[in-house]
Amino acid sequence: MSRRAVFVCCDGLGRNWIGPQATPVLHDLQGGSLWCPDHAAVFPSVTRASAASVATGCHPARHGLHGNRMGLFEDDRIVVRDVGAPDFREHMRRATGRTLRVPAIAERVAEAGGSIAMSNVSPGAAFFLDPDAYGYVYHRSGSHAPGGTPIEPLAVTHDSAGDWAMTERFCREVLEERRPAVALTWLCDPDHTLHGVPLGSPAHGEALAGAERCVREIVRTVERLRAAGEEILLLVGSDHGQETIGAAISIEGWLAERRLWRQLEAGDIAVAGQGTSALLYATDRGRAALLGILDAMRDEPWADAVVAGDDLARYGFAADGGVVAAVNMARRPESNRYGVPGKRWVAAEGDKPVPVGSGQHGGWGPDETRPFLMVNDGRTTGTAPRPTSLVDIAPTLIAWLGLPLTGFDGTPIGPRSSQG
Repeated sequence: MSRRAVFVCCDGLGRNWIGPQATPVLHDLQGGSLWCPDHAAVFPSVTRASAASVATGCHPARHGLHGNRMGLFEDDRIVVRDVGAPDFREHMRRATGRTLRVPAIAERVAEAGGSIAMSNVSPGAAFFLDPDAYGYVYHRSGSHAPGGTPIEPLAVTHDSAGDWAMTERFCREVLEERRPAVALTWLCDPDHTLHGVPLGSPAHGEALAGAERCVREIVRTVERLRAAGEEILLLVGSDHGQETIGAAISIEGWLAERRLWRQLEAGDIAVAGQGTSALLYATDRGRAALLGILDAMRDEPWADAVVAGDDLARYGFAADGGVVAAVNMARRPESNRYGVPGKRWVAAEGDKPVPVGSGQHGGWGPDETRPFLMVNDGRTTGTAPRPTSLVDIAPTLIAWLGLPLTGFDGTPIGPRSSQG
């Protein structure tokens, strides 16, 4: 019987929350799995770039999806667009001639058992698991079959209840009935809840419990299938953690105050906020003006670090597509009212309200960059002997299936196919 691989993402569940009190289901699963104690996010630590990294096994510098918001060259100016929008892929194709620069898992397994993904996060994060429609993707805003043929949207709500409804269908239809080579499901919680409530609050605890309920059902399903003789590799993890919003700043407003408003209006300079970080774009016409203001930005209390040009490579990112610099927002040490330490500045997005005191992510802060990962084959336990990251997930799945390990930034973790 052929092998299968399953990946479950609990969006926004930082590694610091895994334990017997907060997450007893995951704590028990950790004891029976290969645990990755030094597992890292990508930069920006946002879901849409993370989804592309999980799907491709590559950092944003390779796959080319910059973050939750991204600047595109349109009509000789930079237009910042929301990657989460259902039509973002079409804008990206028109601007760049493609979606991702490297193949996703769905393309790699299209002729070797296929893939099915079910996601309850933003449309963009869901569609970038398989941006060119080599497999099946199910989402509440729309779904597609191989070749991009539209099929019925996933009938779930964007909340914990929707996660559970998706999980029930995923277990029944995908794992038990259709049995693709690779099956992925992406829960919206605890991330969805944390964007409106404080870390450590009772609502946070409820969101963790909702995610655990889904994980428990998937684990039970996989264990039943294994008992019937199937070889299934199960990876359970997250994409990033969360930190607390302490204050917000409009970087566009700050630039305008420094006499760069004409360049902003002309689209020669643009800011793509990523929560606790921001990407700064410029055309050739605006580049010198933007570079000339970066030292002043570094002196601001809301800027932890401003990294420009080739130095972005230290964070798995690249200065391309108009990106000139990245800003990691500053962190203050004080705790929130539930005793969770650390408060962050965030980059405001236009007139969008900033829920101070709630969770956020996007930069390279200590908690937002520590997702968790467990690799479970039903036999192997212990800890991974090396640091791991999101880019190791795709090669781990592909190695288990015995398919060629070429073109990845990451490397397999733990068990591999005897063919691999």
